[in-house]
Amino acid sequence: MNKLKPLLPFLGTLCIVLLFHFSKVYVLKFYPVIVNSFIFCVFFSSLFCKETVIQKIAKKMDGELTDFTRNYTRKLTYVWCVFLFINLSISIATVFMSEKIWTLYNACISYIALGVMFGVEYIIRIILRAKYDRK
Repeated sequence: MNKLKPLLPFLGTLCIVLLFHFSKVYVLKFYPVIVNSFIFCVFFSSLFCKETVIQKIAKKMDGELTDFTRNYTRKLTYVWCVFLFINLSISIATVFMSEKIWTLYNACISYIALGVMFGVEYIIRIILRAKYDRK
């Protein structure tokens, strides 16, 4: 079971998409809206805490945070909130569109956008950390 644990979100999404595809249950179109709303709320609400979600993750990975990491991760949380809000807004809009558009965005484009966001952020982090370390 532990080997399957990382696959559970993917398998859950796949089941929902297949269930939606083979049924006419309109409510299933709200699945991405609910998931995106939850993730956005977690990130956004953490902005009002001493440490954001990203800072907590960085602290678990690196131990004590440097000033650079603390500032960078707080700003990064703002960026992720904007990204998640846009993704949530598009997910809401696709609920009222055709099944093909809903599926194209929620089962493909949103994941590509998420991957691009992770990749771009990682590259920017490497560049900024190198600049900070040179000082």
